[in-house]
Amino acid sequence: MTEQQAQVEGGGDLGLPELPDTLPVLPLKNNIIFPQLLAPLVIGSARSRRLVDAVMAGEPRLMLALSARGSVEGSPGPDDLYRVGTLLRVVKMLRTSDSYHLLVQGLCRARLLEWRAEQPFLQCHAQPLADTGESETVEVQALARYVRDSFIALVSESSGNSNELQALTLSTEDPAHLADLVASNLPIDVAGRQAFLEELDIRERLNRVREELRRASDAAAIESKIREKVKSEMGRTQREYMLRQQLDQIRRELGEGEDEEAESETLRRKIEEAGMSEEAQAQALREHERMAQMPAAAAERSFIRNYLDWMVDLPWSRSSEDRLDVEAARRVLDEDHWGLEKVKDRIVEYIAVLSLKRQRDQHAGLRGPILCFVGPPGTGKTSLGRSIARALGRSFQRISLGGVRDEAEIRGHRRTYVGALPGRIIQGLRRAEARNPVFVLDEVDKVGADYHGDPSSALLEVLDPEQNSTFSDHYLEVPFDLSQVLFIATANVEDPIHPALRDRMEIIELPGYTEEDKLQIAQRFLLPRQRRENGVAGIELEIPAETLRAIVRSYTREAGVRNLEREIGAVCRKIVRRVASGAEGGFRVAPEDLAELLGPVKFEPELAERAGRPGVAVGLSWTPAGGDILFVESTAMPGRGALKLTGSLGDVMRESAEAARAWLQSYGQPLGIPAGAFEKRDLHVHVPQGAVPKDGPSAGVAMVTALASLLTGRAADPDVAMTGEITLRGKVLPVGGIKEKVLAARRAGIHRVVLPEKNRRDVEEIQPELLDGLSFSYIGRIADALECILPPEPPGA
Repeated sequence: MTEQQAQVEGGGDLGLPELPDTLPVLPLKNNIIFPQLLAPLVIGSARSRRLVDAVMAGEPRLMLALSARGSVEGSPGPDDLYRVGTLLRVVKMLRTSDSYHLLVQGLCRARLLEWRAEQPFLQCHAQPLADTGESETVEVQALARYVRDSFIALVSESSGNSNELQALTLSTEDPAHLADLVASNLPIDVAGRQAFLEELDIRERLNRVREELRRASDAAAIESKIREKVKSEMGRTQREYMLRQQLDQIRRELGEGEDEEAESETLRRKIEEAGMSEEAQAQALREHERMAQMPAAAAERSFIRNYLDWMVDLPWSRSSEDRLDVEAARRVLDEDHWGLEKVKDRIVEYIAVLSLKRQRDQHAGLRGPILCFVGPPGTGKTSLGRSIARALGRSFQRISLGGVRDEAEIRGHRRTYVGALPGRIIQGLRRAEARNPVFVLDEVDKVGADYHGDPSSALLEVLDPEQNSTFSDHYLEVPFDLSQVLFIATANVEDPIHPALRDRMEIIELPGYTEEDKLQIAQRFLLPRQRRENGVAGIELEIPAETLRAIVRSYTREAGVRNLEREIGAVCRKIVRRVASGAEGGFRVAPEDLAELLGPVKFEPELAERAGRPGVAVGLSWTPAGGDILFVESTAMPGRGALKLTGSLGDVMRESAEAARAWLQSYGQPLGIPAGAFEKRDLHVHVPQGAVPKDGPSAGVAMVTALASLLTGRAADPDVAMTGEITLRGKVLPVGGIKEKVLAARRAGIHRVVLPEKNRRDVEEIQPELLDGLSFSYIGRIADALECILPPEPPGA
């Protein structure tokens, strides 16, 4: 290349060093030295040592070139090197037995133009390169100040020789040299350094340094944040560790507690002695092994320990001793509850069967029955479960299911959730400390369902004798045997219970109490309890049977005895108030004193409300609170044959009224109803207590009787109550709730009850003492019913 070509490519800088025609070339694989900077070099290969010997024998200058293929094996050749490198001067050299240690200084950038030789080392003809662009412009000076300030700020945050590097940066005035100095001290990869070396424009070189400074500053900020976080975490962990060690040492000095190893061994021994099933024990031992391998400060360790505590505390094999004396059990049941013979007989049967099996085999078991007590509120369903537990000598547990909508309440939560716990069944068994308690599931008909699941479906496994021996709780994750638990469910109404759940239970209906039952319950249970609770134990107070009977008749109207107990409690409190005010002597509450103590009569006898006039009939209805009577009233007025229905009637009951009118229109002439009686008159049927919704087909006979009485002018017998569904063909179909309806008729003073023929079997199941004073007429057709209820001719005929 000619000297003119060198001046053009070098930017015309005549101050560049003059180079000999041939220069030795030292190839490096991962290092670049920028001009005007000092740097150490270690030479180890024999070829490179020969190059250094030749350089030191003459002018100590050489070319440094980066290998374009850093991973190339052996000595790089001419085709492996970048064409732009750095001209170096050897400042100092130190020889050792196997390497040379050099201190070199970069002189300028240079381009490798032509290769002269490859042996014994690389030699080439090179040309120095000058910087391009003006270094005194405002933009370049501003860039230089920004680079200088940013680099000093970055260096000040690091450790090491930051003071010397800051001083060197401040003393560098030349923008080109400043850019090289900063670039050599930034974490730039080898390829980036080569690209920076090949950049001759001063402004562009400063811009590149500025971008690298920004990246380095961001990385430094992130590293600083990470260091602070790690330091904080380590500080907290170390502090917790020291505090735990101190706490352990204090406990050892006080003799309280065991060391960690002894505690772990104690827990393992408890697992082995808990009597778990093989699957449960294997699961517990696996979790124990996991816990033993965790550090004491691990958060998951407490979760595993809580799980193992539940597993150890559950009664896997612990059972309470059953009291198998049949007579003693019957005596306990009679002491706690009046009546309820069907329930008591069922429990006595269970005890008898279990007793007989135990006589043959001391370890024989019996699957606990799944009983469901269905009856009105206040009839003693829940308290009956407590009495059964006392009769059997078992632990008693109760959970209320009213309003429960989350399936996890039954099956528990999975351990992946924070604060997970087993379901209520497992929790109750832990409290019972036995695997065979009496477990009452209260208000099973009021279980709800939403997006959390259906608890009724979760109860299917609990209350299925074929499945509950392997009940799976989500928290335990192992089967638990519930077959020895005596489950008792309670409900007010049978229909809302899930059909599949209802099929798994033995339904036992608890009817409402009669007046005599309530009198006995009040004398035996309610009055003594209210005397204790209201402080009447030391007061001479007498409430005779006729007073209690008056409270039952005039101040309560219910199937159970809750309101009766409230009224008795109110009487006791009135007497206590008189004693507190200074009254002395004994107190005897007569029936005529009730108006003063309890206020006016709340319920008049139903017979006083009935009038033996045409158009009125007495029906019988069923409600969740028990049976009740209802009046069907009808009247006629001039019109066009319309039928009006009032009294908050449902669709089914309205259809019964339509069917009654249609039958009378078709078959009413033999009863004395004129042929045109319906065309010119509007009929109005009303059922009193209009605020109470009413529905169902049971009032069909009462509807047709009320309309027939109105149209024939013959008043129905006021001492007769009726129920039954009717059809357009004149048939009377059976209905439900017969026992509750019969008790309601007896309570209201009715003497005769008209029932469908197919309900005869329901009456036969009622205890004979509940039927005293009642007579029954069974009918299969509407005509038979009207013949029983209506007199043969209107009065005065």
